[in-house]
Amino acid sequence: MDQADIVIVGAGHGGAQAAIALRQQGFTGSIAIIGEEPELPYERPPLSKDYLAGDKPFERLLIRPAAFWSERQIDFRLGMRVNAVLPEEHRVTTEDGQSFGYRTLIWATGGAPRKLTCPGAEVAGVHYVRSRADVDQQIAELASVSRVVVIGGGYIGLEAAAVLSKLGKQVTVVEALDRVLARVAGEPLSRFFEAEHRAHGVDVRLGAMVEAIEGANGRAIGVRLTDGELIGCDMVVVGIGIIPAVAPLLEAGAAGGNGVLVDAQCRTSLPDIFAIGDCAAHANRFAGGAVIRLESVQNANDQATIAAKAIMGGTDGYDAVPWFWSNQYDLKLQTVGLSTGYDHVLVRGDPATRSFSVIYLRDGHVIALDCVNMIKDYVAGRALVVAGITTGLSPDPIQLADPLIALKTLAAPA
Repeated sequence: MDQADIVIVGAGHGGAQAAIALRQQGFTGSIAIIGEEPELPYERPPLSKDYLAGDKPFERLLIRPAAFWSERQIDFRLGMRVNAVLPEEHRVTTEDGQSFGYRTLIWATGGAPRKLTCPGAEVAGVHYVRSRADVDQQIAELASVSRVVVIGGGYIGLEAAAVLSKLGKQVTVVEALDRVLARVAGEPLSRFFEAEHRAHGVDVRLGAMVEAIEGANGRAIGVRLTDGELIGCDMVVVGIGIIPAVAPLLEAGAAGGNGVLVDAQCRTSLPDIFAIGDCAAHANRFAGGAVIRLESVQNANDQATIAAKAIMGGTDGYDAVPWFWSNQYDLKLQTVGLSTGYDHVLVRGDPATRSFSVIYLRDGHVIALDCVNMIKDYVAGRALVVAGITTGLSPDPIQLADPLIALKTLAAPA
């Protein structure tokens, strides 16, 4: 049986940052990272953007070069999937029968793409966007593709639609709800992005439910909707969320369900086991204290640092301001805070200028901002979100909506 002082399961953003942070905190013991993919840790967000577009080679996606890891004596075991955790024995096992002992385990597995369950979902030409291999397969097929159906109008789907449209493909987005980004943004932002995609030639279908993927000779040739319409295509890209990869932990007795439950230091209910990133369910004050999972690079990196500090005896708790971003066409969307549960929404600026912000309030406090090509609002918005929680700041909505008034002046103490 192989053994390491700290075993990290998951070689994505969180796992990589955990190893980096441990060394930065002065940990000198052995560290091993077990990853399912054959690659060293790399950035995932560009997969549906720059990498799919061919604007950024894979080498530029690597979080650190190979030499960085070897210099810090980080041992990688790649192409392996952990299928069981045995907390009483302090070891994990992999699908190929290997066993790894640990003193401390960090679970950083993220999630797997939520798969279609309709008839035809398994035919060739149906793709997900989660790994390099997923996108490499899409790229390999693109030369023979002219029509693409994107299922899901969230960020992944819209980013893929933007890139595929720029590559000259005829793109249709199929969204089951009555607007895109419905789960993460207010209606003003949804309608703006719908209009932008349509202006770029994308056919955006709302309230459209998928009945089946139609195939011929084992390959997708169309998406059948529940109303009977067949949208012809040569490729299907699916972006309908992820399922947190926590089954081995839950089977080992860890508390959780939609993710594994962790405390403020990212400890699970199992001894000497931490969990971080997309798979970690935690109480978050920026969500009104609700237990949530955050699917973002920021969350993975910040929780990794907190876990590393806790392993080294620190007491810092996770309390980072959530932030996200999305690039579509020449639009840079930056989000700070969590808009879940908002009771009032303001539009600051004119969306027609393609530079504006959407501000979300709850009980008079600013809880989140979506900023389109408005970096100053994004930077100042963080202070507004924090002040709303820490001091109860309730800015005048009229001033918030006035683009001539700098947001930083509204966040400053009176």
